[in-house]
Amino acid sequence: MKRNLLLAVATTLALGVSAQTSGSIDDAMLSRLRGSYQNTPTDRALRNALHRCHIDSLAFNSDNNRPVDMHFTYHVKSSGITNQKSSGRCWLFTGLNVLRSQMMAEHDLPSLTLSQNYNFFYDQLEKSNLFLQFIIDTAALPTDDRTVDFMFKHPINDGGQYTGVANIIMKYGVVPSEVMHETINGENTARLRQLLSYKLRENGLRLRGMAADNASAEALQQEKERMLSEIYRMLVLTLGEPPTEFEWTRRDKDGKAVDTRQYTPQSFYQEYAGNDLRGDYIMVMNDPMRPYYKLYSIDYDRHTYDGDNWTYINLPMEDIKQMAIASLKDGKMMYFSCDVAKQLDRARGHMDVDNFDYGALLGIEFGMDKRERISTYDSGSTHAMTLAGVDINDAGEPTRWLIENSWGRRANDGHLVATDRWMDEYLFRLAVNRCYAPKKVLDVLEQEPVLLPAWDPMFAPEE
Repeated sequence: MKRNLLLAVATTLALGVSAQTSGSIDDAMLSRLRGSYQNTPTDRALRNALHRCHIDSLAFNSDNNRPVDMHFTYHVKSSGITNQKSSGRCWLFTGLNVLRSQMMAEHDLPSLTLSQNYNFFYDQLEKSNLFLQFIIDTAALPTDDRTVDFMFKHPINDGGQYTGVANIIMKYGVVPSEVMHETINGENTARLRQLLSYKLRENGLRLRGMAADNASAEALQQEKERMLSEIYRMLVLTLGEPPTEFEWTRRDKDGKAVDTRQYTPQSFYQEYAGNDLRGDYIMVMNDPMRPYYKLYSIDYDRHTYDGDNWTYINLPMEDIKQMAIASLKDGKMMYFSCDVAKQLDRARGHMDVDNFDYGALLGIEFGMDKRERISTYDSGSTHAMTLAGVDINDAGEPTRWLIENSWGRRANDGHLVATDRWMDEYLFRLAVNRCYAPKKVLDVLEQEPVLLPAWDPMFAPEE
């Protein structure tokens, strides 16, 4: 073995490369790299342009610059575009937008907006408890255990996914937006998230220290409750105090008062919605990294300690689109999520795989497929929106999809339009009522889910 090592060192030195720097960029390699750039007149023109213009401006595919067609075969009507502003609450806005569409249709309400701030308050409180209880549960594990390390890196966030919508609403109900309005710290969550993370990490260390000193289970729970009282105070001061009951007046399309009653958030939900968000819906995913028609669950990918992990059926896109079309035909919007920033033309509110030709601009091929992008963390579920419409061609195939967004009134009155090809590449998650799922899909729910670790690429919360 020593002889082989000596031969390897001798060979390396004979090539003129130090054994300690092998693999680094040395002078010879740097010289070759410099020589590989030809600095042609075309290169100089591109460099001059790119020094003054954004990459997207020059990569824009003018051949794909047609007006956005806003006609859709099936289009579920709603009222009012919401705006999450500088926050990661898209998952909550999307869930509440889907819910209000149902409530408006079933009760002939001319308009309705549900308070995102109310449910966000309890989301942050529940996530704080989830983290602290996890710290107690894993107190015997070393601090460098991968799951413990992951939780300290991500003690809380303002992103989420559909199971958070279902668990928070089913536990705490909903209220109209005028009952608990937005605050500047709810609309701009970065500093609040930073302060909550700091406090939770500090508290997590204290709980681990108490456990190491053999504190009783009762003492740990008492200390956790004291810590949560501080979190509750922070949330009240920044977001407001959630109502436990309120008065609300229902009005007709002319604005005339029809009914005024007292509600609790839970009774309001039961009166105007009442469906089981946890049991009535299934969550599906298109993840080509893994076998289809299998059930998966991501550990600790949930919003409440007593809630559900994100559990999904992995399906081909064809199956997902069939269920989505069936739901839209029946006038039901859906929660879905995607990699929104990829090939998004913000000015037109349009998403298509040919919107930007980066390869032609830079003379470089970008060739990863969906599976490869997911496995290398290049693509993932980054943003949740409301699937509101689909256009079907004469062959019965979807060609483009209408999406209600939560970025305020921008192009297309706050809506995005995605081509079917774009959906194939960048759609990830869909929550759809189980009544639109065929038997072969529902049968997958009988499987024991494969438990994936918290750091799986599919963990990423929508923001």
